Amino acid sequence: MQVAGDDRGRAHVHQDGKDDGHRDASLAGTGVDQPAFLALERELTVLLRRARASQGEMAREVHPELESSAYGLLVRLDECGKQRATELAAYIGVGKATMSRQLRALEELGLVAREPDPADGRAWLVALTQEGHDRVRRVREARRARYAGRLADWDTQEVTELARLLHQLNRGMEK
Repeated sequence: MQVAGDDRGRAHVHQDGKDDGHRDASLAGTGVDQPAFLALERELTVLLRRARASQGEMAREVHPELESSAYGLLVRLDECGKQRATELAAYIGVGKATMSRQLRALEELGLVAREPDPADGRAWLVALTQEGHDRVRRVREARRARYAGRLADWDTQEVTELARLLHQLNRGMEK
């Protein structure tokens, strides 16, 4: 990739490697216009677009009426077990009303159930039902099998390193 810049090192580069001559003064001295960050932005955009599409497919595999956004809730409950709705809302990054609506829909589909929190009689815990657990497990196993197939020519250490770097990125994004 060819990168052109001005005397402050700022450049706008297209995927074809050509500089469009446009300079953004707001990026002066930040380093975000370096080729590495331009490439990172482009690749993350593609990855996230594909991930959103994939999440919708996985949600429909769990249940044809499942909203795409609720799939992450099911995975969280599968990995962490019973949780309060407020904990789930904080983890997913939605408000109480949105979480209540999603949990109600998941209950109606028979994928989750609420039970009183033994530590606080006023609160409720949300857990996967056996049906929910079975469906989520089946979809997650199929997804891992697809990853294994698509990355079959990768060395195991490369897959491990990618997982480590993505974990590091996710932790950095939490800050």
